Amino acid sequence: MKEGIHPNYREVLFVDQSNGFKFVTRSCVNTKETAKTDDGRELPLFKLDTSSESHPFYTGTQKSVDTMGGRVEKFRNRFAKAGAKK
Repeated sequence: MKEGIHPNYREVLFVDQSNGFKFVTRSCVNTKETAKTDDGRELPLFKLDTSSESHPFYTGTQKSVDTMGGRVEKFRNRFAKAGAKK
């Protein structure tokens, strides 16, 4: 590999701000802060707003479109009538 043309690919500690979930993975992300991992290593820190531990899609708390207070049912009824006229 040529020197000086590749990004700084290293281990980074990612922290989910909503629930404190931490994980370490390799990344090129630029960071200004560092933090200690559970095993005592000092790694660059990147703070996340959401991760797979807190995102509604992955946690199973996402609301279905069908359960949104009848709006979907009103839409289906309106266009079922329009389709029957044809």
